[in-house]
Amino acid sequence: MSRTEDAQDADLAADAPLRDLLSLLRVRGYAFVTPTPATHQRVVARPDRQDATSVEDILGWSLPYRPGACDPEVESLLERADAIRQEGDLRRATVRVSSLRGDLFLHSAYPTDDERSVFFGPDSYRFADLIDAELRACPAGARIVDIGTGSGVGGIIAARACPGARVHLTDVNPAALRFARINAAAAGIATQRHETETLDPVPGAIDIATINPPYIIDDDARLYRDGGAMHGGQVALDMAVMAMRRLAPAGRLILYTGSAIVRGQDALKAALNAAARDHDATMRYREIDPDVFGEELENPAYRDVDRIALVAAVITRTTAG
Repeated sequence: MSRTEDAQDADLAADAPLRDLLSLLRVRGYAFVTPTPATHQRVVARPDRQDATSVEDILGWSLPYRPGACDPEVESLLERADAIRQEGDLRRATVRVSSLRGDLFLHSAYPTDDERSVFFGPDSYRFADLIDAELRACPAGARIVDIGTGSGVGGIIAARACPGARVHLTDVNPAALRFARINAAAAGIATQRHETETLDPVPGAIDIATINPPYIIDDDARLYRDGGAMHGGQVALDMAVMAMRRLAPAGRLILYTGSAIVRGQDALKAALNAAARDHDATMRYREIDPDVFGEELENPAYRDVDRIALVAAVITRTTAG
């Protein structure tokens, strides 16, 4: 047996308790819509939200629980997965589970302070809606690449819209790729996963690329949050240009991100437009929400920013010939 096969078998064995957890939750009808961290913080600060009294409290709100108090079968699977930490007499899950469009997604527990955290939140729902709205028709056997996949939302939603597609998931964070692997398996979606900053491991031209990059300036440089220069827009631009270089004729890039508007000007829009022209592509661009994360404007790094807008860019390479 090759080393690669050994690694795959080890992955399957390690993943089994979490795959079983998602299967059990699906049978139980589990559902949890993940809010923003600010909303989460306000809710769990309430006096009646200090200890878990339900599975949703454990796996949604990340509340500590007393062994045996909620669901012994769920607790047993968390223990088998080594996905708990002890806090005195209480325990706390180190994973969360969110529901989106009939699928369940594992991701990091609240709060996502670690630089390797795998984030899921309101952006995940909007990203899924954008992909679903754009992918009304797909070429047979389309090659889909979800760049910076996180928990796998982009790839899984795109695969749902494009039956028979070949799906690749990329990320620099091995924890993200593990969650994405488990989430895709639970959804019945076959994927290939690549721990990489580039698209080099992905063969051939890309028919559909999906990207939901970080877009906030983060003093702690957390991978899921820090968007780099251009007031947080640089990572989105770099990923988009990387994808444009690999698009097949008529291939599409679906980008969901945030953009800092400075004195009425959208620098990310201008940069993406220029890049699209350079790569024989056209772009449709719109604001999804004109004003989010207003509290970030108190950060000195945003002292010249009017607002942060959520935007969608759909870039299509001109058909050859």
